[in-house]
Amino acid sequence: MNATQIDQVRRFNRAVTERVGVLHDHYLGRDRPIGEARLLWEIGEQGRDVRRLRERLGLDSGYVSRLLRSLEADGLVTVDPHPQDRRVRTVRLTDAGRTERATLDRRSDELAGRLLAPLNAAQRARLVAAMAEVDRLLTATTVTLDTVDPDHPDAQHCLRSYVTEVQDRFETGFDPARSLLPDLGELRPPHGLLLVARLHGEPVGCAGLKLPPGAPAEVKRMWVAPHARGLGLGRRFLAELEALAARHGHHVLRLDTNEALTAAIGLYHSCGFQEVEPFNDEPYAHHWFEKRITGPAPE
Repeated sequence: MNATQIDQVRRFNRAVTERVGVLHDHYLGRDRPIGEARLLWEIGEQGRDVRRLRERLGLDSGYVSRLLRSLEADGLVTVDPHPQDRRVRTVRLTDAGRTERATLDRRSDELAGRLLAPLNAAQRARLVAAMAEVDRLLTATTVTLDTVDPDHPDAQHCLRSYVTEVQDRFETGFDPARSLLPDLGELRPPHGLLLVARLHGEPVGCAGLKLPPGAPAEVKRMWVAPHARGLGLGRRFLAELEALAARHGHHVLRLDTNEALTAAIGLYHSCGFQEVEPFNDEPYAHHWFEKRITGPAPE
């Protein structure tokens, strides 16, 4: 990034905050700031775990507690401990809260209409398309990558989802017992590692790295949830695994894949991987890839 890019981001932030009215204490003409209004919208009809609310909005617990106390004092929400675990608190809208949320929804629609009204049809289409692109890219910035133990619940969720998807997509189905998938112990240091991607605290992808001594590093079990595709996570996983492999002293990164995974094959080519002769006996592989990597000195 450079100074021009930083300046453009700041100008964009100023324009948006001014046009959508977040500078005012009475957001959308109601008696509350945007933080409380957004919380009402996120709680929704079914209620939310307070911890999930914090993760979804990226807010600290003290601030969320203050917002909830204000909404509770106004009779818009109730906050109660979970019957099986009193450490878990659930917030729900009251009837008054649902009415207020409906009012906010209506006024939000009106605000969106006012933003679009001065523009002609072509300009509206351009603005809406640009907003969709900005939304997608900003969402991508909120995804975190963490190294986790393969037995972690988020890791298990992703690994099960990986198996389920390839079972559906491979022409011959998929039997993990026949595959050369690594034992989970091979995805723990020092033998390897497993990355998990999270979006708003929810697991949306994983990628494993085998680090065999004296042999090329190998990418295994890379998966991205369907609703998180288009955020560049596959490319981000590969870049992170490449850096980690180099950091551990490996100069070659390998992977194999099935012919049904055409998007993945295109990704590997675009990331600099070259097709090579088979380097294993994986029964579900049709393509084998390899990439020479460079990086910092090993740890």
